[in-house]
Amino acid sequence: MIRRIGYVLIVALLLSSCGAKKRRSTQKKGAPVVVKTEKPTTKTTNDLDTEETLDLFPMPEDTGRFERFPISDTEDYIDNFAEIAQYEMRAFGIPASITLAQGILESGSGRGELTLKTNNHFGIKCHTGWQGEFDFHDDDAKGECFRKYNHPMYSFRDHSIFLSTRSRYAFLFNYRRDDYKKWAHGLRQAGYATDRKYPEKLIAIIERYDLHEYDEAVVETGLSTVRQPKQYDVFTHTVEKGDTLYAISRRYDISVDELRRLNNLNDNIISIGQVLNIRVSQ
Repeated sequence: MIRRIGYVLIVALLLSSCGAKKRRSTQKKGAPVVVKTEKPTTKTTNDLDTEETLDLFPMPEDTGRFERFPISDTEDYIDNFAEIAQYEMRAFGIPASITLAQGILESGSGRGELTLKTNNHFGIKCHTGWQGEFDFHDDDAKGECFRKYNHPMYSFRDHSIFLSTRSRYAFLFNYRRDDYKKWAHGLRQAGYATDRKYPEKLIAIIERYDLHEYDEAVVETGLSTVRQPKQYDVFTHTVEKGDTLYAISRRYDISVDELRRLNNLNDNIISIGQVLNIRVSQ
């Protein structure tokens, strides 16, 4: 499940997103914080420019620590990231169903090699001007540069900015926010993917897992009524002499398989001094 670092902050933002605006974390140190107190307008999110949207729907500040998210299957992926997709829908107008379906398809439900090492859920490449972290991965060509994020939520935000700031996708925002079929075909038309069956794949995922219900929840009731997920405390264990995965699993009441998933291990071999992620539910 999504960890405290992401959802506790995000849920707080969801509940307060209609309140005072905040400045982005990119402001210079020492600059005064400007709090705008004017009355809310009747603008929709599609009427807002990117600057305003980022102020109204900010992301928590990056901790600088790479967070791993072991996902067991597609249902687990949806449980983890549905609320983030809905938050992004509220902010940018991209259907949550489309965001989730793209994430499922592009990341292999969060279990693909690229996603595990970069938290990049949408296969977004570095492109000119990217100044964040990156990693190399074989895709259309060998050793291509892909964006890397410390937390998946930043990947979801980058996906929203990517679609909303490029002119070739502008026509998509004329569609209804809950019209996932038009969005799926529109993405292919705009050149998001070269796969001719890309729209059908997205639609099939959406309808198989009823992802359109997340769109309806945003359109009809907004995000404040979305249930909060189960949360977890996360900490680490440094391997000492005599430690085995089995012994560590018994100590923290966690399965060996879960330990391997949490730490992206292919076998049970660990070494002294190695830092292992441990997840314990509240």
